[in-house]
Amino acid sequence: MSLTDLRINQTKIYMKAVIAEIITIGDEILFGQIVDTNSAWMGTELTKIGIRVKQITSISDSAEHIIKALDDAKTRADIILITGGLGPTKDDLTKMVLTGYFKTKLKLHEPSLTDVTEIFKARGRELTELNRQQAFLPETCTPIRNVLGTAPGMWFEQDEKVFVSMPGVPFEMKRMMTATVLPQLKAYFKTPEIIHKVVQTVGIPESMLSDKLEAWEKSLPQHIKLAYLPHLGGVRLRLTGQGSDAAQLEQEMQAEVEKLLQIIPDYIFALGEISLEEAVGQLLKARGFTIATAESCTGGYLAHKITSISGSSDYYQGSIIAYHNEVKIRELNVKTETLQQHGAVSEATVKEMAENVRQKFNTDIGVATSGIAGPGGGTPAKPVGTIWIAYADKARTVAKLLNFNKDRLLNIEYTAMAVLNLVRQSLTSTVEE
Repeated sequence: MSLTDLRINQTKIYMKAVIAEIITIGDEILFGQIVDTNSAWMGTELTKIGIRVKQITSISDSAEHIIKALDDAKTRADIILITGGLGPTKDDLTKMVLTGYFKTKLKLHEPSLTDVTEIFKARGRELTELNRQQAFLPETCTPIRNVLGTAPGMWFEQDEKVFVSMPGVPFEMKRMMTATVLPQLKAYFKTPEIIHKVVQTVGIPESMLSDKLEAWEKSLPQHIKLAYLPHLGGVRLRLTGQGSDAAQLEQEMQAEVEKLLQIIPDYIFALGEISLEEAVGQLLKARGFTIATAESCTGGYLAHKITSISGSSDYYQGSIIAYHNEVKIRELNVKTETLQQHGAVSEATVKEMAENVRQKFNTDIGVATSGIAGPGGGTPAKPVGTIWIAYADKARTVAKLLNFNKDRLLNIEYTAMAVLNLVRQSLTSTVEE
């Protein structure tokens, strides 16, 4: 019997949120030998169809742990998704544990045997008895075809709960989820519409952002929730709305985004999942501007961020990594007296770097960095984390002093993000001189 046949007369109507829990099985995950990327992918895809993941649990290849995890999960969730432990070796216990858990027995599933046989034939290998055993499945489960591997998936139902067991191999699991599991879960459960809106901010810490948005956040409808997601150099604001009418929900969500654009316009650099370097690239391209970089303390990292975006050759001309003062003098024409009077880490030096790299590459914009990334090199007057950045175009030059006081790599990364934000501000006329 197919999953589609199984669903025809058994569709359940749920007006409440549908909750899922993910259980990943495998000592290799707990030992840190592999990273569990499956759960993140599954969570994203489940959200798209209105199913919320409330817990992710990683456990060892132990029958006792698997049973305990299943017992706990079914008290909290409507859907329990299990990955791992379906291989042919003795340490792969999932199938045998599930057979006992659902009080059934193993039975040869001929279509699965055919699939396994064809896979071995295509690889020019003989089907072993060990691999043949993978076609034996719990009698009460609905088999889920695995066209990319030898371990079929299994769909169980108990007390209006759905349990799905899938291989831990990511490409096998993803194919099984996409082709079968996700469509059948959506058919089985009456799921609400869930819509996410992401607003990207930069240049403002989370606490200050929260203060600015406090009144707006309190006025949000109950079915729209806000999450603050801090990351390097910025904060992602994620609005999550839930309802029964997708069109109406979309309209409500967009209205709230429009309010944000009015409240914090200077800090929003993009709507949606887009990086700051990509947003800056779009601004440069839209205006037909070109840019060049002069880097000291960032050592080329700023150039890397800019050129990580496809199509950056339309606006990025090149860079000079002037780490040593002699290079600043020789390649960027920084005046010797500027370095002697003010030092390499100074407003005067970084301004000359930005202006001169713009002239050298004949670009519309030049930017520069010079600072003390650490952990050594600091002084009482200029401690580690003291960094100057500058922006220059045909009309003006702007410099900013940064004080990050972080470790070396973070200082470099934060500096690159600060320069990109300075370019963004300058192109949108929000920079404070």
